[in-house]
Parts: sequence; structure tokens; C-alpha cells
Amino acid sequence: MIDKIKMFFNEHMKLSSPNQLSTDSLRVACAALLLEMMTMDDRIDSNEQQAVLSLLIDQFSLTPEQANTLIDLASQERDEATDYFQFTSLINKQYTLDQKKQLIESLWKVAYVDGVLDMNEEYLVRKIADLLYVPHKDLIQTKLRVQDSKNNFSH
Repeated sequence: MIDKIKMFFNEHMKLSSPNQLSTDSLRVACAALLLEMMTMDDRIDSNEQQAVLSLLIDQFSLTPEQANTLIDLASQERDEATDYFQFTSLINKQYTLDQKKQLIESLWKVAYVDGVLDMNEEYLVRKIADLLYVPHKDLIQTKLRVQDSKNNFSH
């Protein structure tokens, strides 16, 4: 799997330093968590898929082709994972609190994209926030911000 990740980023993003592999692994970890959110309510719709794609493009400055390849790699990693720790431990080592809060906000965005917050989706965001040591107040603030933007958008 690591070879596939290296090959992808060598072909599409031209690795510039040895530390780039950890950055690339972080991207896969974040994408895997977003994919997990997409499947939490047992319904995957095109709006959720588009939201994940858009979030990855925006967050990591990727082309749609690169983001789709990242999604494929993250999907394979997610399928092989036994828990969230392999993703969150990597994120904890490399991300600042602000980057973690941005990831939590992205998870909320995917959860709310269909207009309904399923209890399993809320559980996952809370679980990931706990594993990332994101303070509860930040978890709630990001949730309210996403809810508010959804409400303003739908009017």
C-alpha cells in the first residue's frame, strides 16, 4: 500500500522532500476519515461524494484527478483498517490544533451535507475529536458553525 501511495504522489505531485511522505500519508489518513463519515449513515449519495471530493481539493490544493486517486487510496486503507487509531495517531503527530479543528469541521460538513445528522455520524465526529484531543468547546463551535452555514445556505 505504501508503494502505491508513493507512486501516486511521485507521479502526480512530484515529491520535493523526504518529509513529503508523511504529508502524503496525512492526506490519506484525512481522506479515509472523511470516507468513513460518508458511510456512517449507511447511505452514500452523490452530494456526500461531491462534498468529500471538494473538501480534499480545497484542503490539499489538488486537481480533481489527484483527489479521486487519493480517495481510491484512502478507501483501500480504510477497508484494511481495524480502527481509527492508525489514522488519528498520524494526524496527532503532525497536525496543529487548528488543523485538527479544520478536519473536524470537514467531518461535520460531510455529516450535514444531506441535511440530516444521523446519530452514527455525530458519534463518529465526537470519537475522532476525542482521539485527536480536540477540546469539546471546539467540537461544538465547529458543529454550530457548520449548522449555521447550512441554515443560511438553505434560506
